[in-house]
Amino acid sequence: MTEATLIDIRDIPFATADGGQATLADYDGKVLMVVNVASKCGLTPQYEQLEELKKTYGPRGFDVLAFPSNQFLQELSEMDDILEYCSVTWGVTFPVFDKVKVNGRSAAPLFKALKKARDEQGKAGRVEWNFEKFLVLPNGDIKRFRPKLKPNDPSIVELIEANLPA
Repeated sequence: MTEATLIDIRDIPFATADGGQATLADYDGKVLMVVNVASKCGLTPQYEQLEELKKTYGPRGFDVLAFPSNQFLQELSEMDDILEYCSVTWGVTFPVFDKVKVNGRSAAPLFKALKKARDEQGKAGRVEWNFEKFLVLPNGDIKRFRPKLKPNDPSIVELIEANLPA
């Protein structure tokens, strides 16, 4: 990834759940897992694994950034309901941002940029489903993991550990 791409993706604004604005630059120097989430998906138990990663590696500079999306028709309609569900059902402490579209012309700019990253098979493009994970490393590299791969898969954990301070 070039320096220009790094700057571009870090400076793309997105909406917080309370109507504010943030960018990846707000988390500068951290290993970030950006993931599109949905409350009524069969993969929703991944919230538990995401929270475990946050608790385990958060003190060393890791964070999860969750973006609810109803593009696959499996998300609650109101942000307050989504936030309550995440907190009460899964004990989520990582930030959950405003709902986004992840595919198509009206996809959120952050996801338009993230989708350029290739997965383990070299495939870029559309987000396949809920819980697609993008690991944004401090050096600007982006690693993409498809929805069915659990957040605590050894291949993901190894990358997190390798990019955090000792």
